Amino acid sequence: MSLEAIEKVTQVESEVRERRAAAEAEAKQLVADAEKEGQALLQRRRSEAAEAGRELLRQAEERAAAQAAKTAQAAEADAAKLREAAEKRLEAAAEFIVGRVVKH
Repeated sequence: MSLEAIEKVTQVESEVRERRAAAEAEAKQLVADAEKEGQALLQRRRSEAAEAGRELLRQAEERAAAQAAKTAQAAEADAAKLREAAEKRLEAAAEFIVGRVVKH
């Protein structure tokens, strides 16, 4: 083999090693970039899920407050009816008590 052919083979082998090293470096960079993007996406999804959870909790609290207000209003209406009924019987009860006290 001539010196020129040996130099050519050596040069080609060197170029192949350089290309392989460049390809490996590029592959490592692609993996690192993909992992970084994946972590960023995961963090965004977690943040979005946390925000959605907070929104659902806020809505549930609003519904609970509205239901509590409705229940309180119904209880107040019932109490008013009971007070009214008691006030109607108050005079009769007082007369009954006075009548019992006076008789004894």
